[in-house]
Amino acid sequence: MRQAERAIFDLRRGLPIVLRHQGAQTLVLAVEGLCDATLSAASTLTGASPALVLSRHRMAALGHVVTAEAVSLVFDQQPMEGELRALAWTRGAALPHGVQLVDADQTNLAALRLLARAQLVPAALAFAVPEAARSAVEHELAGGQLLAVEADEALRLCRSGPGLLTRVSEARVPLAEAENSRFVLFREADGVHEHVAIVIGDPGRWPQAVPVRLHSSCLTGDLFGSLRCDCGEQLRRGVAAINEQGGGVLLYLSQEGRGIGLANKLRAYGLQDEGLDTIDADQVIGFSKDERDFRVAHEMLDQLGIAKVMLLTNNPSKVEALQRAGINVVERQAIYGDVTRQNERYLQTKADRHGHWLHDLLSEQDEPASAEPERLPAPGTAGGA
Repeated sequence: MRQAERAIFDLRRGLPIVLRHQGAQTLVLAVEGLCDATLSAASTLTGASPALVLSRHRMAALGHVVTAEAVSLVFDQQPMEGELRALAWTRGAALPHGVQLVDADQTNLAALRLLARAQLVPAALAFAVPEAARSAVEHELAGGQLLAVEADEALRLCRSGPGLLTRVSEARVPLAEAENSRFVLFREADGVHEHVAIVIGDPGRWPQAVPVRLHSSCLTGDLFGSLRCDCGEQLRRGVAAINEQGGGVLLYLSQEGRGIGLANKLRAYGLQDEGLDTIDADQVIGFSKDERDFRVAHEMLDQLGIAKVMLLTNNPSKVEALQRAGINVVERQAIYGDVTRQNERYLQTKADRHGHWLHDLLSEQDEPASAEPERLPAPGTAGGA
C-alpha cells in the first residue's frame, strides 16, 4: 500500500493525485489548500469540469439528508475556488441552482477516505479524465509530476486501521504525578502518527487487572491548559490515579480533536463560538461525531503484554472498542476534570449526545444518555462504538 501512503502526503502538500479504477482515471485535489491557479491547471490538464465530493455529514449541514456515505456534486457551471471552499466547510452555505447530487462511486469514496486519513477537510475535487486527456496525464505520471494509486488500494489502506505498530524508542521520564514512569513510543506503519505508552510503576507489581487510560492528544488542553475542555486535568489526574493504584499504563494517542486533527479542531472551535455544540460543529466541516480508531490502543496493549484491564474512562465507546478487540475490561473507573463556565456545555454535550458517563459530575442522576450499565459486557459481545 505504499502508493496510497504516499498519496496521503501529496494531498497534505496540496498536490493532485490520480486514482485508477477499472481502467478509468480520476484526478483528485483536496479543497483544503486549493487556489485558483491549481484549479485552473487541473482543468487545463484534464479538459474536464470537476465534481465536488462531500461526506453525508457535510451534506446534512447543507440541509440535505443522504443515505450514501458520500455524494458527488455535479455543476452546470464550474464554481470558483472561493465557492468551493464555502460549500466544503462554511456554515450557512447553500447548494447553487442546478447542481446534481450523485452517490459517490468507488473512486470518489476513496478520495474522501484518503483526505480524512490525512486529517484534511473531507472535501475533494474529482476530475474524470476523458480519453482525449489520457496521454497528457500519462506524461505527467511518467515524469513524476503526478502519483497514481488504485482506488481499491486506497480504500484497503483506510479500512486497515493503523497497521502493525513499530516500537521505536523508550526512556525513563519522571513525572510530577508518577516519578517512576517510562515513555515507550510506537509509530504507525504509514509514518503519519506516533503514539506513546506511559508505563507507570514496576510491571511486575501491577494489579492483575492493569489500570489503563486511553487519552487522545489535546494540544490546547494538555499543554496550554485550555478552559474549553477538561483534557489536561483528565491527563494529569489519570497519571496520578494509575500511580496510586500500583501502576499501569496511560496510552497517549495521536488523535487530536476526536480524530479530525488540530486544524479541523480549531475550525470547529470557531463554529462553537458561533453557538454550535462540538458535534454539530464537526458535522459542519464534514466529520462524524467521533473519527477515532481505538484499534491502535489494542495493538499497543498487545505489544505491552496486557490483556486484562481496569479502564479509567467516562466513555462507553472506549470500553466497547477494547472489548471487541478481545481485551478483558473487568472494571471501569471514572476520571473527571473540573466543571467550569467555559467547559460546562462541552461536558453536557458529551453526556447528552456521546453518552459519556458524566451524570455524577454534572449532578444529573436521571440523565438516561449518560447512565452506566450495572456491569460491563463480556469480551466480544459489546456493540458498535
